[in-house]
Amino acid sequence: MKIYVRERQKVGEGVKQPMFRVVAITGGEVQIQAIHFRKFEIEQIAKDVKAEVVYLEEIPDDEKKKRH
Repeated sequence: MKIYVRERQKVGEGVKQPMFRVVAITGGEVQIQAIHFRKFEIEQIAKDVKAEVVYLEEIPDDEKKKRH
């Protein structure tokens, strides 16, 4: 099982809000109630369901323009 996450885009520096968003889960059944998570929350869920966490890389701005 894999849990794919990415950093949230609209969280400012020093703000005490969850920094990650779950994008997808493959290979099993997990029900997610929240939208945003802290890193330790994602890692605890992954440990409990024996899943691997995949942190997706942000696409650089110049690459975003090429893809549109």
